[in-house]
Amino acid sequence: MRRFVLGLFCALLIAGPVAAVLPEEQLADPVLEARARAISQELRCVVCQNQSIDDSDAPLAADLRAIVRERLSAGDTDEEVMAHIVARYGNFVLLKPPLDLQTILLWSAPLLVLIPGGLGLALYLRRRSRAGAADPTPLSAEERRALAAILKTGDAP
Repeated sequence: MRRFVLGLFCALLIAGPVAAVLPEEQLADPVLEARARAISQELRCVVCQNQSIDDSDAPLAADLRAIVRERLSAGDTDEEVMAHIVARYGNFVLLKPPLDLQTILLWSAPLLVLIPGGLGLALYLRRRSRAGAADPTPLSAEERRALAAILKTGDAP
């Protein structure tokens, strides 16, 4: 059993996180490659949408990785590469879009849902507590006699 657990642990260590970057995509210069990987981890795959282009196997992600590496090889700074990609695909391509006029609705949407929902819940609970706290109407003389008869005999009329 120990061997099995140790073998499983070693297999998991070896597997590790697998990136979709193919060896032929990588740049020969390790500094440029590190910059390309850092940029690729900040860009969203527009096909997969919840993965960075560094992790995605989609053909469009491979094309975006190639563009990033091409621009870096041409001498662009990281900011220039990001600006080039954003100019082509918009802020949607960023995994962490900036807070500006175009994205204010996106960033404020949770509050726009939670605030009215919280107010509605508070009003509901307030009305419910008021309805439960109201004094019940007193029993009429006939209802009191019927109740006394039920309690005396134990049978319902």
